[in-house]
Amino acid sequence: MSAINDKVVAITGASSGIGEATARLLAERGAAVVLGARRTRRLDEIARDIRDRGGRAITRAVDVTRREDLEGLVGSAVTEFGRLDVLVGNAGIAKIGPVADLDVDGWSAMIDVNLRGLLHGISAALPVFRRQGHGHLVATVSTAGLTITPTMAVYAATKNAVRTLLEGLRQESTDGVLRTTAVSPGFVRTELADSIDNSQVREQILRNMEKIGIAPEAVARAIAFAIEQPRDVEISDITIRPTTQG
Repeated sequence: MSAINDKVVAITGASSGIGEATARLLAERGAAVVLGARRTRRLDEIARDIRDRGGRAITRAVDVTRREDLEGLVGSAVTEFGRLDVLVGNAGIAKIGPVADLDVDGWSAMIDVNLRGLLHGISAALPVFRRQGHGHLVATVSTAGLTITPTMAVYAATKNAVRTLLEGLRQESTDGVLRTTAVSPGFVRTELADSIDNSQVREQILRNMEKIGIAPEAVARAIAFAIEQPRDVEISDITIRPTTQG
């Protein structure tokens, strides 16, 4: 029996890509999944398919920039399944472009979704984890924060802020209650490029995804690996990228 069996896992950004793949994989391994995203119709389709295959899944409309939406997601998990074992903070956007473009609105949007959105998740889930005596926070970060490249400065900054946040939280949580995991994917075939407004950069990212991108299921397996460890084992950082990515 999988160590994931019977865990209750809430996932943001669950309507496509890594979030959807993670939800499907964890449900296959016996977890109850609580799916959150803005595209509720797509969420409902995914949840219905999971249930048709014998899994357990519910949905919740979630805009991670709204603190109350994360509180609602966590609350749904506790109400429906009695607890929350894992929160996967996967929602993210990439308003990628040169800093000289001065896309201040895009910068603010990335800060709100990529960083503040995770903080909202922490504020909702941490009290539940503390009350239960256990919990696991997983966040999708990016290799963009490991190798800084032109056009990705602000995006990488938000991702590195998340990496720093998780490490600080880890060091504050050595009582064995909370585990944290930062998963940093390289090029993955997802819809992330759809949020890029700069057409030149978007086309380049799409070409790279098409040429070398790995399937989101690969990242889902890495997330599952971290989750299935015993409670006294913490996988703090995972970097996963195509073998052909420089």
